[in-house]
Amino acid sequence: RRTGSFPRARGAGPPLPEPRRAPPPDAEPGPSFAAMGLQPALLAGLEGLSIGRPTAVQRLAIPALRRGRSALCAAETGSGKTLAAAEAAAGPASPRGLVVLPSRELAAQVGAVAAALCRPAGLGVRGLTGGGAAGGLRRQLRAPGTGAAVLLGTPGALREALRRRFLALGRLRWMVLDEADSLMDDSFIEALEEILARTQVVVVGATFPTGLSQTLGKFTDVGRFVTLATQSLHRLPPHVQQKFVRLKGRDKLPELLQLLKERPASGGAVLIFCNSASTVNWLGYILDDHKIKHLRLQGQMSAAARAGIFASFQKGDVSVLVCTDLASRGLDTSSVQLVVNYDFPDTLQDYLHRVGRVGRVGSKVPGAVVSFVTHRWDVDLVRKIETAARKRTDQIPLKFGWNEKAQ
Repeated sequence: RRTGSFPRARGAGPPLPEPRRAPPPDAEPGPSFAAMGLQPALLAGLEGLSIGRPTAVQRLAIPALRRGRSALCAAETGSGKTLAAAEAAAGPASPRGLVVLPSRELAAQVGAVAAALCRPAGLGVRGLTGGGAAGGLRRQLRAPGTGAAVLLGTPGALREALRRRFLALGRLRWMVLDEADSLMDDSFIEALEEILARTQVVVVGATFPTGLSQTLGKFTDVGRFVTLATQSLHRLPPHVQQKFVRLKGRDKLPELLQLLKERPASGGAVLIFCNSASTVNWLGYILDDHKIKHLRLQGQMSAAARAGIFASFQKGDVSVLVCTDLASRGLDTSSVQLVVNYDFPDTLQDYLHRVGRVGRVGSKVPGAVVSFVTHRWDVDLVRKIETAARKRTDQIPLKFGWNEKAQ
């Protein structure tokens, strides 16, 4: 069974500061974006995106980030964490920024929003993703247009661009690590070492791995970080229906086919999560045989094969996406009304990220999650989730900054 991408910590390491908590969602709406002192050009960008009022995490994070604080920003999925970091950092006073994201799909999505935010201020935004020849990295960085004030990139592409000296970081002022628990692995440590020591750093995520403070402490003073967290962190979304179906492995496919065929045409988009690329491919062949139109997305696909798949799903060209956890983090899935865990996730963190694909800000209906439970080792995780829901605390038993694994 997989154990996650983050290495187990060797020592206790410096503790992170106690988190400042945002008010609950039903509290006073708080100040507007304008009242928080954002630049007029940035306010114009927000208006162009039809973003009117800040969310709880944005009200908490923007003032701290505008003061130049490095921050660990933890909030539930779909709450606007990445946008909060971009809102506070983008502007003429901080013309050099880097956003690091775990996948090319997320980089494309965040890049589109960042470009809309920065355009009124005349700031250029550029994306850097790998999967091709080194010359492709150079072309991305030297594409015609305004110089890039904000660069968005995946770890592999950034690491290769730095190694080949296509990219210099001497003018970097701030950096955002988005979906941090899927970024902080040994393959990216060398690049982090070069960046972290001299920049304002914003670490963003809905869950955080064991040893995050130890890794950050190798390159920067963790004591300078302000820790920001919302009241809904690690909580089950109370408005999302969650159903667990206990069945034998051989019965999963008939159950899924019946579920898909019985769904009305107006039932919204469907995400089907599998734990491996091979299962995504196999299940896709079966759906082809049953004339069920769908798309597939998994990390072993080539960059060319992955290009545009998630964008096509977002646009509604196809309403069913079969995927691995590559699609569980950060991506905007406001059209999704049903998540099916064809394979039950390995960790509580993965469950929270998958559940977070429905009932997001901008969704028209709360949505539902159906999980197939087939293995005895899944039952312990299911019991913890059901207990949290039954007690009506909706609090998943995860400590802040602690990565609990299935035994």
